[in-house]
Amino acid sequence: MVMRSATTTWEGELFTGKGTVALDSSGAAGPLDVNWPARAESPNGVTSPEELIAAAHASCYSMSLANGLAKLGTPAERLETTVQVHIEKGESGFGITRSEIKVRGTGSFDEAAFTEAAQTAKAACPVSRALSNDIEVTLDAGLA
Repeated sequence: MVMRSATTTWEGELFTGKGTVALDSSGAAGPLDVNWPARAESPNGVTSPEELIAAAHASCYSMSLANGLAKLGTPAERLETTVQVHIEKGESGFGITRSEIKVRGTGSFDEAAFTEAAQTAKAACPVSRALSNDIEVTLDAGLA
């Protein structure tokens, strides 16, 4: 089993507070600033959980599609994937309502094969599945 981790430290209440998030497993990024205005207004150089989810979804999806195309014998020369994660206020508060994937690829495949592989990758991508509530969420809470 492979696990990856990130840690957030938060100070203050939601709307005026601030925090940082660090990618613990790789150390590749962080600490990155996070705050409410970056989620609900303008990023101004600060990230948000939704942007981090978009990054995870875009990279996971690209890997899934690259694998699918290679298995078909038509590996991609290049894939460019952009994901937009939407957060909206509903009856029970704010929530992630959708994740929109846009992918463009170049390679020796035709459009029909690419489109089919793209749909398969959407279903196979672990982050897509997680966003479809296909995971168990556990909690260990206590005082420091």
